[in-house]
Formats: sequence, C-alpha cells, structure tokens
Amino acid sequence: MIVVDTNILVYFHVEGDRTQEAWQVFQKDSEWYAPYLWRSEFRNTMFHYLRSNLLSLADVVEFAEAAEKLMMGNELHLLPGDILPLAVSSSCSSYDCEFVALAKELRVPLVTADKKVLREFPETAVSPQQFVTS
Repeated sequence: MIVVDTNILVYFHVEGDRTQEAWQVFQKDSEWYAPYLWRSEFRNTMFHYLRSNLLSLADVVEFAEAAEKLMMGNELHLLPGDILPLAVSSSCSSYDCEFVALAKELRVPLVTADKKVLREFPETAVSPQQFVTS
C-alpha cells in the first residue's frame, strides 16, 4: 500500500516521458491510495491537456474514468487538523499536504515527483525511482 499524488496518476494514464516509471511503481505496489482531492486535480490537468489541444475530449474523459476506476475505494477524507499544520510548517501548498497527511496517517510512503514535497517531507515522500529501487 502506498499513497500516490495526482502527477503519478496522470503519468500512469497519459502516455508520456514518465509513464514507464509510473507503471514500474504500479508493478511494485498496485494498492494506491489518495485523498479525494486527487479527482479535482486530475480533472484540471486533463482540462489543461484538452485546452492545449494535446488530448481530445474523448481521451480526457476516458483517462479520467480509468483513473477513477483504479482509485475506487482507495480515496480517503482527511481532517483540516491533519493537513494544515503540515502546510504551516513547510513551503508546500495545503493541496500537497493532503497527500503527505494521508501517507503519514496510513504509515506508508507517498510516491511523488514533486521536488518541493520530496525536499520538505523526506521522511514520508519518495520519488518513483527511489520507490522502485528500494
């Protein structure tokens, strides 16, 4: 069991430079968790791809539905008291701290490519490469 951030979910579903590393993470551990926030972030990223003419509407709907199917039942709600102290004590957004808080609560690693999160929370966050080779 691991927590993955939205970027890992995007890399996993949308073919690109980092898709293979996301698949390697999945092969090592396919039990992925995330806070409910991931859905809105994922949809926003899909909308950016659509607006930039990088993907079609059919593609972004397909990817969003596939991601929601993958994460069904593995989305958890967090309390503000779990998130906001992490944001206050770091330079990360409260959005990023939702993923950190969930990983801390579940006592599992947060797999992320976010350099700021990796720097601010080294006891919790690991890069995909670190996770795969550990």
